[in-house]
Amino acid sequence: MKNKNSFYPIEFPHSEDIEKIAQLLQANQQSGLTEQQVQKGIKDYGLNSYKAQKQKSIFLILLAQFKSPIILLLVVAATLSFFFQHWLEGFSVIAVLFITAALGFFMELQARRSMSALKQMDVSVSKVIRDNSIVEIPSERIVPGDIVLLEAGDMVPADGRLFELHQLEADESALTGESLPVTKKLESLKKNTPTAAQTNMIFKGTAVVNGNAKAIITGTGMYTELGKITSLVESAEQSSTPLEQKLQGLTKKLIWITSVFALIFIVTGAIQGKDIYLIVETSLALAVAAIPEGLPIVATIALTYGMLRMAKKNVLIKRLAAVETLGGINTIFTDKTGTLTENNIEVSDICIFDESIAVEKNKIGANNNRAIMDQLLLISTLCNNAVIYEKENDKKQLGDPIEIALLQFVADNNIDSDKINKQYPRVAEEAFSSETKLMGTLHKNGSTNFVAAKGAVEVLIEKCTRYSKGDTLEKLTEKEKKIFLQKAEKIQAQGTRVLAFAFKKGASIPIDNFLQDLTFAGFIGFLDPPRMDVVGALQSCRDAGIKVIMITGDHPATALHIAEKIKLSDKENLVINGKELESNQPEKNLFAATIFARVNPKQKLDMVSLYQKRGDIVAMTGDGINDAPALKKADIGIAMGLKGTQVAKETAEMVLKDDSFSSIVSAIEQGRAIFENIKRFLVYLLSCNLSEIFIIFGYGLLNFSFSILPLQILFLNLVTDIFPALALGVSKGNVLIMKNRPRNPAEAIVVKKDWVRIIVYAFLMALPIMLVSWYCSYYLKYEHEICNNITFFSLALAQLWHVFNLSSYKTSFIRNEITRNAFVWYALLLCIIIMAVFYIVAPLNEILDLQTLDTTIWLIIVGTSFAPVLLIQLLKRAIRVID
Repeated sequence: MKNKNSFYPIEFPHSEDIEKIAQLLQANQQSGLTEQQVQKGIKDYGLNSYKAQKQKSIFLILLAQFKSPIILLLVVAATLSFFFQHWLEGFSVIAVLFITAALGFFMELQARRSMSALKQMDVSVSKVIRDNSIVEIPSERIVPGDIVLLEAGDMVPADGRLFELHQLEADESALTGESLPVTKKLESLKKNTPTAAQTNMIFKGTAVVNGNAKAIITGTGMYTELGKITSLVESAEQSSTPLEQKLQGLTKKLIWITSVFALIFIVTGAIQGKDIYLIVETSLALAVAAIPEGLPIVATIALTYGMLRMAKKNVLIKRLAAVETLGGINTIFTDKTGTLTENNIEVSDICIFDESIAVEKNKIGANNNRAIMDQLLLISTLCNNAVIYEKENDKKQLGDPIEIALLQFVADNNIDSDKINKQYPRVAEEAFSSETKLMGTLHKNGSTNFVAAKGAVEVLIEKCTRYSKGDTLEKLTEKEKKIFLQKAEKIQAQGTRVLAFAFKKGASIPIDNFLQDLTFAGFIGFLDPPRMDVVGALQSCRDAGIKVIMITGDHPATALHIAEKIKLSDKENLVINGKELESNQPEKNLFAATIFARVNPKQKLDMVSLYQKRGDIVAMTGDGINDAPALKKADIGIAMGLKGTQVAKETAEMVLKDDSFSSIVSAIEQGRAIFENIKRFLVYLLSCNLSEIFIIFGYGLLNFSFSILPLQILFLNLVTDIFPALALGVSKGNVLIMKNRPRNPAEAIVVKKDWVRIIVYAFLMALPIMLVSWYCSYYLKYEHEICNNITFFSLALAQLWHVFNLSSYKTSFIRNEITRNAFVWYALLLCIIIMAVFYIVAPLNEILDLQTLDTTIWLIIVGTSFAPVLLIQLLKRAIRVID
């Protein structure tokens, strides 16, 4: 393939004459390329395809489950266990690793399969002129210089310059964000014309909605506008999620804590002259105690459970760690078309001679001018080439979106368009063109002729000599024309597309000149309406302290109008367009604005980066190709599943299966609950683990003749710790959680206040157990094995009861979010049953060195286990700073 420069092969095809383009590409507009030229084109420029985003292999998805530092720490613990021939401990840790990996692997694999179900078919064949013949070829074999033929319903296979067209309109919303179809023209444009305004070009991935055309291909594959966006997607870096970063930081702290305790113990043990094997074994016990082996499983299950909850609310999460990221979002960049709006054009305004008539849900509001409304509905039906029909219980629409909107408007107002068309058979048509800017049709109705016309207000009104008042017709003077034009301009200033309507009745109307001496009926405004659920969802975002910013390729007036409708903004808010972004706007203006209009994909990407540099956790929503780079760059990209392009869905980490913005709010709420749950079970796990460290370290320093064995610690960490932690991890969360401000994204997952709680909780758990065990050994003269069992069972039960210490000090100890969580009670019951099985069943009790204990000892154990709960509850009431 040739080494390409920026001219590939023409730098600004929209500004060049078509003859020059054909000459540069050595193309014949009538006969097309020869097979020899095609082969050379493929050799020089490659196939007309872009690099699909690399999808992780199943192996890489599995490997990714082992990347977190806590997992690597467990691998080290297992290795040490095997090195010192503690086979059971080693295999137990390995089992934990694989359970965690399997959970994460299967959830992410399921998400990938769900994505596959959402995939849509890409362009497969295109019609071109080759060797003076019209042929259909695979779209990927199109090359620069090919002459492509397009008609309504076609997807555009590559970028090209138009040289022949008839009423051509294209839906470019997926590429530019422009919600209304673009009317195409042939005239050359200035070099600096933005993509959205290049009306003489066609672009790969867009759709022809009306008319037909011929174009000469000027860009294929990665050198199309779509290809450029694909390159941006690849260049947009995707960082690890905030949760992953915070857990990495926590793991490093745990490594330091473990190292310090182990080093102190090794030094003091050597000074005391202890046996080296005992020192190593106790150091290993310290390492096992310091590492929360249950953390990966609990975190994975908590995220998985949240993922499943979100799936029930039509939210597909593709990466497990992204679940929690939602809870930290404080800024949402949202596309307009298809996200805040329906991406389905409807009638929004009607204006007749003396009033504006309200339109609600595509239905005419109450008015005193039914006669003129009937005239507008009649014209809308007759002067229309669109078709709406049912096929296999599915509504099909063909034609220009504006004409489809008119037909739907007619149907929603209980007018039978088929009946009208039969009653008024068409005799002649004056087709719409970019030059005339109007369309007219001539019909027969018995012995009477009827003309229906629609078009640009300023053009059609000049064809009119009268205007309708319903039952009467009045002379249309310059004064009335000015009034109508001012009303139209006022509506157009809101970003609404306006069409005027006119008619004429008569016994004899010349077929070759029927668009004269018309009666002006009024005009209708069209807009892509906002989604019904968006207003409430935006209010929820405001309550939660989340800033929502509209960022669109559409016109600023349209963007502002929609923003006002959904109460995202008012006229006082700053609106910044793409050209202003290029002029180095002050950062304070960029952070103050809530609407960015006429922006290109690169500018969307830059805005996401700007907010991220400030420290915000950014979500980006979108459905178009033009949204893909920003979707990837954002902390979490959110794509629309129903109307979203495949590029957007593949790039995003979250897909809305119902395209509902309110689903985002539900997902954020769930994400916040998950973060609170993770924080809570981390405090629980770390305080339990630290209590084990205190006991082992204390027993070692005080030269006790007994301690907890490494395998007993592993049992505590994997049984009595893990199930209550799981119960905390799947809690539904506080009902008022969306009334809180977003958490500080720079804040660690376990902050200073939490560490104080962890240390105090751990100390108050360890102290009574150490005192009682010491008393039983030195005063009651119990055997070392019995004292070991007293320590083990007391600590196991104390850790179970410790789950109740995790409730807020503001709530009752009896009635709170912990006691109301049914999973907590199930977890406690399960742990007690498992402990009983290990105590009773012979092979199992030998593994943990468990002895047969009498009733007195069991009373001591149970009493000791409740002491930490009592101490902590008394302290929580006395010193509020702990909680």
